[in-house]
Amino acid sequence: MADFELHCRETQIILGDRFEAVHLWLDEFFLSPQYGTRHRRLRHHQAGIYEAARLFGPEAARAARIHILTDLRMEGWNEGYPFPQDEAHFVALGLW
Repeated sequence: MADFELHCRETQIILGDRFEAVHLWLDEFFLSPQYGTRHRRLRHHQAGIYEAARLFGPEAARAARIHILTDLRMEGWNEGYPFPQDEAHFVALGLW
């Protein structure tokens, strides 16, 4: 998993802002005993991007997508695979 600082540096370079609140929100359940590394199923998908935009504004959607793509790529996902649409689709794709 990419760490918080990597996500912040990435969006700073690409979008000109660290979007710390977005990254923290996306990974909020990482330390939860219930989810741990499986936390991605909750927000690392298109529905999570829409929710980030609703909560943090339209530019936050771009930051969320960058974050999610980075994490998915680290797990072996590539652009030839379907992008997860929601939690059920994420799980159905075998992504944690």
